[in-house]
Amino acid sequence: MFAYEKKLQYPVNIKQPNPKLARVIVTQLGGPDGELGAALRYLSQRYAMPYGEVSGILTDIGTEELGHV
Repeated sequence: MFAYEKKLQYPVNIKQPNPKLARVIVTQLGGPDGELGAALRYLSQRYAMPYGEVSGILTDIGTEELGHV
């Protein structure tokens, strides 16, 4: 059904490491305002939602956010 190729769209050539930029990137992925935090918020809020349509939307958004990680 899905074909997954582990190939970058654009090549990445790192000349020297940049710790400040690495800290920003890691914060965006796993920090309090990052993708993983957002995904977990959406997926946990769906269980308290009384309306089925909105619960489905929260599931879809949370799944999309997990895809960003």
